[in-house]
Amino acid sequence: MDKVKKNINQYFSHTTYFEQRPDLRFLAVEKKDLVQSLKYLRDHLGYRHLVLITAVDWIEEGQFQITYLLRNYTEKKDTGIRVFIPRDNPVMDSVHSLWETAATYQRELKEMFGIDFPGSPRVDKPFILEGWQDIPPYRRDFDTKKYSEETYFPRPGRKTYDPERYMKSKLYPDEK
Repeated sequence: MDKVKKNINQYFSHTTYFEQRPDLRFLAVEKKDLVQSLKYLRDHLGYRHLVLITAVDWIEEGQFQITYLLRNYTEKKDTGIRVFIPRDNPVMDSVHSLWETAATYQRELKEMFGIDFPGSPRVDKPFILEGWQDIPPYRRDFDTKKYSEETYFPRPGRKTYDPERYMKSKLYPDEK
């Protein structure tokens, strides 16, 4: 049995496990167990590097999936820890005390998805979208087409092409 799976299941309840390939696995843990599982992986299993924190909007299920990807350089393996939180109250514990770089990822997720990380440094300061007034743009209910039409004026003379036909005309100009 995989050492990570065995140890995580021994100390934390309600975990699911998926091995994508021999050097990459994903575990899902309960929100209440997230910080302790990350700390355990870092302090006891050698996953010292936080590679990234990212999110997925599962609008149909009414939840966000947050994934923390960790790297163990000694074993040359990655482990992703997934946690699901409700979309209607997206609040997650900050892990910036474990990895200082987490604050940057958390700030981005706050701005782009609206997921709050109370206590994370500068989480409420504008990051990329200074002056943004609409719903967070990475949420699936954000209408990019409507936003574009309302924000940007149409350029005269602009044409829209069917991509397939356009590329064929460029690649094979002699064929009709």
